[in-house]
Amino acid sequence: MKPIIVSQTLNAPREKVWSALTNHEEMVQWYFEQIVDFKPVIGFSTDFDVTSGGRIFRHQWEVTEVVPGERITYTWNYPDYPGEGLVTFELEEDGDGTLVRVLNWGIETFPQEIPEFSSASCKAGWEYFIQGRLKEYIEQETS
Repeated sequence: MKPIIVSQTLNAPREKVWSALTNHEEMVQWYFEQIVDFKPVIGFSTDFDVTSGGRIFRHQWEVTEVVPGERITYTWNYPDYPGEGLVTFELEEDGDGTLVRVLNWGIETFPQEIPEFSSASCKAGWEYFIQGRLKEYIEQETS
């Protein structure tokens, strides 16, 4: 299955974008404020709850790949639901800025009768986080 892909060029150096993607103190400002801890280290795992549509979704992540400043990948699971996702953030220089690209595989492995697990919901979520929240956070931090 093809991944869901969302990308955005940000007006900031790659190091700043990498920090926003991997530094816990920054992640809670634009991503999920519920993240208890995060480290860009292979094998690091974390879990946290997000409420949506009257349901609590326990997110479980485990970092599986780290190329500092370039790419980080983690598995994405929900213990109360079958399925497994894989999310990769890729960074590359784009003129004076940084192109961030998110690739999300496996959304189809989750129960499709739950609206939050639809491809459309997943894509809209990444657009909100990458093209909205992350962009606003980076631009606010660099202005």
